[in-house]
Amino acid sequence: MRVDFNVPLAANGSVADDRRIRMALPSIRSVLERSGRVVLMSHLGRPGGNGYEAEFSLQPAAQRLGEILNDVTITFAQRDCVGAEAVDAVAAMPAASVVVLENLRFHSGEKAGDDSFALKLAPFGDVYCNDAFGTAHRSDASMVAVPRAMSGKPKVAGLLLQRELKYLSETIEEARKPFVAILGGAKVSDKLGAIRNLIGRVDSIIVGGAMAYTFLKAQGIDIGDSRVEVEMLEQATRILEELRSTATEMHLPIDHVCAQEISSDTNVRVCSESIPAGWMGLDIGPDTYIGYREVVSGAQTIVWNGPMGVFETPPFDVGTRRVAEAVVQATEAGAVSVIGGGDTAAAIEAFGMAEQVSHVSTGGGASLQMLEGKPFESVELLDDA
Repeated sequence: MRVDFNVPLAANGSVADDRRIRMALPSIRSVLERSGRVVLMSHLGRPGGNGYEAEFSLQPAAQRLGEILNDVTITFAQRDCVGAEAVDAVAAMPAASVVVLENLRFHSGEKAGDDSFALKLAPFGDVYCNDAFGTAHRSDASMVAVPRAMSGKPKVAGLLLQRELKYLSETIEEARKPFVAILGGAKVSDKLGAIRNLIGRVDSIIVGGAMAYTFLKAQGIDIGDSRVEVEMLEQATRILEELRSTATEMHLPIDHVCAQEISSDTNVRVCSESIPAGWMGLDIGPDTYIGYREVVSGAQTIVWNGPMGVFETPPFDVGTRRVAEAVVQATEAGAVSVIGGGDTAAAIEAFGMAEQVSHVSTGGGASLQMLEGKPFESVELLDDA
C-alpha cells in the first residue's frame, strides 16, 4: 500500500502533525480486519537519493502509527526499503500485521520512476493499493512503475484516494451554481493552469495572496514593493482580457494590509487602491474580505487553493481567517466546500475549522492539478473496480 506519510517532524524527531497518518487508517484497518498483511511504503522529505539519511527516516511515522494501532504488530524495516531487513520482515509477517518500509526516496530510482527499483518492491505484495493522493500527480516508481511491475495482480484505489477523487472531480464536474473558486498563494505561474481550466466553469474567481499583485500591476495599479512575477504580467493581462468575454468574474483585492517587512511586531498600515514605495501588501484588507465574504455567502460550490496572505505571521493571517469563516458559514448553509491541501489545509487546521467544511484535501499539488483538469497516470493504472 502506497501511503503518504510525508509528515512534519518536531525538533525532537517526533511527528508534529499526524493527520496524514490518521487519514490512511481506514484503508489499513480494512485489510487488517480481514487478517491481511499490510506492507506500507512512503517517502518523507527530500533526501538526496544516495542512501540512508537519519533526519529523513520514516521511523517516527512508523512509531506514531504503532501508538495509534497499539493492538497491531508493526515492524519497521530500517535503513533500506528493499534491503535484506525489509525482505526478511515481509517474509515473516503474521496475519493482521504491518511492515513499514524505510523512506523510498533514499533510492534515486523512486523519483526517477525507475523500473529496476520497482521490480525490487513489487514482490512484497499480492495486491497493490494506492492510497497516497498527496503524490498521485507524480510519476514516482512507487506510484507508476510498481503497479506496472505487478502485472496480473489487483491494483486498487484506497479509501482515502477514492474520497479525494470523488470530492475533487465531482465537485468540479457536477458543481451546483453559483460556483466560486478561491485562489491564493505566491505565484500566478503556479495557478495559471487552474485559472484557465476554471474560466467559464465557475461564476467567480476570488484572488488573494501575492499572486494578486501580478494581476493588479498588469492593470497599471501601483503595488509598491509587493511581490510580483514580472515574467507573468503579459499572461495576467491576457487572462483579464479573456474573462471579459465569459460569464466568470474575477475579484481582486481593493485594499491591503501592508508592512515594510514580514514580522509580527512591524508597523502595519491598510492601503486602499495603490501601495506606496517601500511597503508590501501581505494580506487582503478589511474592505476586500467583506466583499469576498458576500461572494462566498451566495455560493453552492466552493473550491479553495492558496491562502490570502502570509497567514503564518500574525497580523497577516486575518484575511485568510475571515475567508475561512465565510466558507464555513456557506457550508453550514448547504454549500459543498473543498479545501486544497498544502498551505490552505494547514491554515484551516490552524484555525480549528477543518471539521466544518465538506472536505480538506491531503494533497496540495495533486488537488491543484485536479483543478487544472489534468489526468493522473497513477490513477489510470488502477483497476476500475
